[in-house]
Amino acid sequence: MKTSFISNLSVQSAMRSTINQIQSDLMQAQKEVVSGQLFNIGEELGGTTSRALDLRRERDMMSNLMATNSVVTQRLSSSQMALETVSGAGQTALNTLVALAGSTDSTQLNTAVQTLSDVIDQFVDASNTSVNGEFVFAGINTDVKPMGDYLDDETGARTMFNTAFQSFFGFTKDDPQAEYITPTQMGDFLNTVIEPMYTTGPEWGTTWSTASDQPMTSRISRSEVIQSSTTVNTEGFKQLAFGAIIGIELLNLPISSDTRAVVSNKAIDYMGKAIYGIDSERGLLGLSQNRVRMADEVLSAQVDIIKLNLDDLEGVDVYEASSRITALSSQMEISYSLTSKISQLSLVNYV
Repeated sequence: MKTSFISNLSVQSAMRSTINQIQSDLMQAQKEVVSGQLFNIGEELGGTTSRALDLRRERDMMSNLMATNSVVTQRLSSSQMALETVSGAGQTALNTLVALAGSTDSTQLNTAVQTLSDVIDQFVDASNTSVNGEFVFAGINTDVKPMGDYLDDETGARTMFNTAFQSFFGFTKDDPQAEYITPTQMGDFLNTVIEPMYTTGPEWGTTWSTASDQPMTSRISRSEVIQSSTTVNTEGFKQLAFGAIIGIELLNLPISSDTRAVVSNKAIDYMGKAIYGIDSERGLLGLSQNRVRMADEVLSAQVDIIKLNLDDLEGVDVYEASSRITALSSQMEISYSLTSKISQLSLVNYV
């Protein structure tokens, strides 16, 4: 009879190999339970792996669009709040000008000029609204403050007005000769000199605004691009500035009531146009807000559908994986026990 010998070392090595394999299987099963996905997608899916990758890419693209849409929504919301402030300031100015109604009382005139000064301050502050470090009314020049302080002559706009006045009439605003300005002269000054500075001339872009004419646009879906803000270079902003400035600079001059009426009527006319223009911008941005909301709803539904398809391809049965973990853990305990007993086998114990 021939006896074969098996060394303890070879048995122990075999057990270690078994334990390593069980540990690997256990780790994979645990990851599948936590993630809900197959541990090795390529191995499990084979030729359909490319479809899973395409779905993942689509899901990530849509998720990124939804993330950027939240930023767009914030910009639109801040723009709407600022435009509401500008529109409200314009309404305050309009009410003040209408209430003045040709009054020559110095107290009323001083009060009106102070109110219009407050309006221009609100207007400039709202125009410089920023969100996440971007100026929402600067157009595509989002890193540049679009408007300076007029009353402090931060950008030279007030100097421009005073220079234009002196060039046209031949004297400064505080000169006593101002009382001799006729309604016709004042009308010509406003219509041919000051008004073009705020409408057709380049002065707005050199002494008032550093904003771009091109408003911000944002992609909100695969095929949709919207206007996500406006710019201080639109007509409504220019008209409000024009109406407020002529009131601030000219209403309180020592001019006749008829000449003052020319200024007042012009300011009222442009303030009404300004409110309409600002509210029109609010309407346009409101449409953009609605489109973003609808795009998010569509994107969310598409992401949910893609997730369902990915679950069909990559998903695992969590209960089955949990049962596998239990079985592997039991095998691990048995393997440890056997390894311990084998390691204790020795001829010394039997001598």
